[in-house]
Amino acid sequence: MSKAFEKAKELLEKQGTLSNEDVEKLVAEHGEINDDEKMWLEAEKLKKERASQESVTLEQYLEATKTLDSAEEGSEEYKKAEAIVEKYESGG
Repeated sequence: MSKAFEKAKELLEKQGTLSNEDVEKLVAEHGEINDDEKMWLEAEKLKKERASQESVTLEQYLEATKTLDSAEEGSEEYKKAEAIVEKYESGG
């Protein structure tokens, strides 16, 4: 494992995310990161992002579908309910 990869893992663990600028800085300071290491970092980053997002409960989803049936399309209430439904249906 490369030194830059080790530092990137530490930074990802500490911050919970890792930007391209962070990686570029680490590569400039400690050398290149190989493709397997890049894939691992990206997978961990996505896993942490998914874990940090709130999930939609079934109750929230059902309430939102009722709102979609009764609220005026395009209203703020409708848009919020639509976002909840889309998030739930996409696995969130």
